[in-house]
Amino acid sequence: QVQLVESGGGLVQAGGSLRLSCAASGLTFSRYAMGWFRQAPGKEREFVATIRGSGGTTYYGDSVKGRFTITRDNANSMVYLQMNRLKDEDTAVYYCAAGFFGATTNPGRYDYWGQGTQVTVSS
Repeated sequence: QVQLVESGGGLVQAGGSLRLSCAASGLTFSRYAMGWFRQAPGKEREFVATIRGSGGTTYYGDSVKGRFTITRDNANSMVYLQMNRLKDEDTAVYYCAAGFFGATTNPGRYDYWGQGTQVTVSS
């Protein structure tokens, strides 16, 4: 049974930083691209970042490029999202996802999803 468990969300002031973690189990982690998506109230799920199974290639959404960094630790089946210079508009539930197809911005191509962790940025 595949499980993805996010942690690290919380309340932070604008301009601050948070690091999200996602612990994966029940899958051959290095064979899966890992992605982060987010969803704010009343909005569609938005692509944030993704990283290939090998960890060598990353892609970011335009709204977070230069502020967020995705990394992974294949030895421990973990993926991280370092979020810096947070803005009000980053407030959302953040989801971790695993995709066998590969690193893509399309949420429909991911096979497994976590339950999400809330990030709230206050100004």
